[in-house]
Amino acid sequence: MSSRPELKLAWCSHKAAKYAVEHWHYSKSLPVGKVVRVGAWEAGRFIGCVLFSHGANRNLLSPYGLKQTDGCELTRVALAPHKSQTSRIVTIAVKMLSQQSIRLIVSYADMEQGHYGTIYQAMGWVYVGAITQNSKAFYRGRIAHKRTFDCAGIKGYQMIETREKHKYLMPLDNDMRKQIEPLRKPYPKRVTSDTSDTPSIHEGKGGAAPTVAL
Repeated sequence: MSSRPELKLAWCSHKAAKYAVEHWHYSKSLPVGKVVRVGAWEAGRFIGCVLFSHGANRNLLSPYGLKQTDGCELTRVALAPHKSQTSRIVTIAVKMLSQQSIRLIVSYADMEQGHYGTIYQAMGWVYVGAITQNSKAFYRGRIAHKRTFDCAGIKGYQMIETREKHKYLMPLDNDMRKQIEPLRKPYPKRVTSDTSDTPSIHEGKGGAAPTVAL
């Protein structure tokens, strides 16, 4: 008999996504703008969500000759302690999204959080290098992209320097795959300490701790 827990993914409500992000993601906030929300349940228990959006960068897809509607950013993986492999959860969510005429997904592993993109490496995403993003802002103990504060009408935030992020791409059709594959670079070295990245991100660890970042 298989020991794999019963896993279900389905579109979820704004309320469910908000709860998951506030409890199980380091950002404690939902992405700005339109968000596609995929919820995850394990043995009937809600364990969190995978969120896709257009991201904070309006030119996210232009380097690949795509319009903003041709793709998206994987912006949150917010999961409670769980038994299913995180890569399996995200893979199912991506398959659900691929039915929406999306050609490319972009995501980042935040070095500031000590992450290297282990989950994306396990799924075979294309690593295209590290980028520097200096648009983070600080306001009353909270760090977020400046666009998050701007959209909320918040003034008086302070811009801060941020570390590099590792950038990964997931092409969803053959033509896009052929275009993206030549950009592939060797994966950054995985962390070797079990305490220096989130256990639920690591393949085979079963989610012993909440997913704090992508």
